[in-house]
Amino acid sequence: MEKEWSLLPDVSARAVEFSQRIGTTPFTAALLLHRGIASDEEARNFLHPEKQPFYDPFLMKDMEKAVSRIERAIQAKERIVVYGDYDVDGITATSLLCRSLRQLGADVGYFIPHRQKDGYGLHKETLDEIIAAGAALIVTVDCGISAVEEAAAVKDKVDLIITDHHLPGKELPKAVAVIDPHRADCPYPDKNIAGVGVAFKLCQALWQKMRGRAFTGDLDIVALGTVADVVPLVGENRKIVQQGLRVLKKSKRLGIQALLAVTELKEKEITAEHIGFVLAPRLNAAGRLASALRGVELLLTEDAAEAQAIAEELDAANRERQAVEQEILQAAEKQIESIDIKKAPVLVLHGEGWHPGVIGIVASRIVERYYRPTVIIAEEDGIGKGSCRSIRGFHMFEALSACKEYLLGFGGHAQAAGLSLRSEDIAPFREALAAYATRVLAAADFTPILDIELELAPDKISEKLMTEIKLLEPYGMGNPKPLFASHGVRGSYAQRIGKEGQHLKFALDGVDESIDVLAWGRGEAAPLVNRERIDIAYFPEYHVWREKRSLQLMLEDFRPARAEAKHPDRDALASVYRFLFARQKAAELPLDAEYLLAEYLRHFPVMGIFTFQKALQIFEELGVLHAADGTYKFSAPKERLDLYKSRIFREGNPL
Repeated sequence: MEKEWSLLPDVSARAVEFSQRIGTTPFTAALLLHRGIASDEEARNFLHPEKQPFYDPFLMKDMEKAVSRIERAIQAKERIVVYGDYDVDGITATSLLCRSLRQLGADVGYFIPHRQKDGYGLHKETLDEIIAAGAALIVTVDCGISAVEEAAAVKDKVDLIITDHHLPGKELPKAVAVIDPHRADCPYPDKNIAGVGVAFKLCQALWQKMRGRAFTGDLDIVALGTVADVVPLVGENRKIVQQGLRVLKKSKRLGIQALLAVTELKEKEITAEHIGFVLAPRLNAAGRLASALRGVELLLTEDAAEAQAIAEELDAANRERQAVEQEILQAAEKQIESIDIKKAPVLVLHGEGWHPGVIGIVASRIVERYYRPTVIIAEEDGIGKGSCRSIRGFHMFEALSACKEYLLGFGGHAQAAGLSLRSEDIAPFREALAAYATRVLAAADFTPILDIELELAPDKISEKLMTEIKLLEPYGMGNPKPLFASHGVRGSYAQRIGKEGQHLKFALDGVDESIDVLAWGRGEAAPLVNRERIDIAYFPEYHVWREKRSLQLMLEDFRPARAEAKHPDRDALASVYRFLFARQKAAELPLDAEYLLAEYLRHFPVMGIFTFQKALQIFEELGVLHAADGTYKFSAPKERLDLYKSRIFREGNPL
């Protein structure tokens, strides 16, 4: 999907003065200003989080109560059970707290609900089973803040400590201690830590109180959960992940060693992206398709053979998850074929037998392809469970709140949410959600925005600049990877790479030949890159192969150079129309999009790529050209076309 490039505000004047105070180049100072970092202290903390101390864990409301109760349980040899969640945040938080409690001498076990059988959070029946098995103290991690009824039901049967990072409701659960930085009365300065981060603060407090020393262990586990939960990587999270990534590569934990081996990351420098796209999906896979307990077992095991076996099992589960995800994605795409995407403000897709453990991932894939708020619903026995993903400017939780009359339940935040409803209510829910989207979204909102930090010619990338860019790592939510733009560059030696030729690799004229330019999933554009000047939006990084380091530019997007691009006029459109009409008469349609473009340029080389692509989009808007699954179908109109009914034509040819 075509993206709109948006150059962030010019802060060069402020950046020069700021850079002199903080000892960086104006370039890096500008990147900090774009992230809202404007004071010397903020800059130092951001660039060097390793030098900043952790906040005192006892600043958290109820931390003293929780530590005192756990200490008594350890001294009295009472059974403690850690109650977690089935995502990576919950898996890591459970593992972390269990490890620390065992090291402190506790008799501790753990429980994680089954995603499909139990669902999220605390359940009365499960709590009763844990109590019946001998638990005297239950400590939740990454869940429990909304369990008001469940906590009340076991108040006289067991002591309960809740640690969570989700937003509390109007009423807090009745428990020995409720630790959540989002409590209105909690003075803890960093509200953004993940569930595993809250568990880490509890561990810090326990070690400080019971052993008289600071606890900074297991940061590899804490980093895994923090990145996987997509919390902002600023403040304390930034320190956790920066330090955790360093520990992760050299981790002594057998489970992590096995996971790195099975993912072929042992010899690589581990980044937050490796956690988010390689390690976390495998820890998540078991919880999506079966039980998340295997993830905890992997992180706790002291047996190398067991660690290897579980890592391989999770790797296989991840491949199975990918296959299931692909099946549902194809079924969802089939439904989209009958929808006029340009007139659909939201996509609500549903199916019997769809696995509820992967529909969130499918929803994300659909948003990436069509840039529409998307709800994917898995139906079973007349009830649908849905996962929602949104776009910039559309608050999904508020949208669901406006349609709650059709829902059995829902929860979430701006960009992601979950829901349940009756199958019979899916159609009216879709209509209500579409009506809400029509009210709050404008036409421009359906074009994804690509934020460009600065314009930077590739030949200006220096060793010093790369060193300073690296200071901004780790990247993630709240600290996006900076993108730079260069206009009118000329590519050469473009070639398709990958098993199926799906990716693109080329060089840039006038730039060091050792610098490779890579674009994932854009292999079909190889012949076009060799022909015209292009604009590129990219991130520079070093690639290391056999101890040899080279600079490469990772493209987020590229397009025909706007300086040379022209909107099609009537004559250009007439030329494209005749070409399409001839293809139709010769029964050559539908045509593969890549072949269609190459064939046109072969016959009409004077027309640029941008002009031709805009012509196709205009004919799509006018309803005579239909794009689906990478192919085009042409239907000759019965009446003369009114070109001014096309928004794109009007933009390039104002009256």
